[in-house]
Amino acid sequence: MKTWSEKIEEELTILLKDWLKQHGRTQADLRKSLGAISTRMPSLLEVLENEYNKGGMPRLAARLCSIEKEWTTSKVESKLELKSQDPFGQLDLLLQAIRDDCPEENKHSSY
Repeated sequence: MKTWSEKIEEELTILLKDWLKQHGRTQADLRKSLGAISTRMPSLLEVLENEYNKGGMPRLAARLCSIEKEWTTSKVESKLELKSQDPFGQLDLLLQAIRDDCPEENKHSSY
């Protein structure tokens, strides 16, 4: 296993910034997921360096993959929560039930 180097750090910094941007996340989100003490990149990299020292690039990649999975899961759960709170969804069902109960009136209505 290679030792942690400035080159790894530079490449990881670029990767992290792009990754965060793609997911619409911030360094604060990453700090929370990593349990880092600060949102600044050196602090985030320190946590990732510890992961690297424990198991190399595979362990580091696994940690980032688990964070991505956590973010994806929470995003899906948020969308489901918003959908279940959508008052118009229930209104649409009620309107359809009324239309089904009154077929003659619907012919003259412009709903």
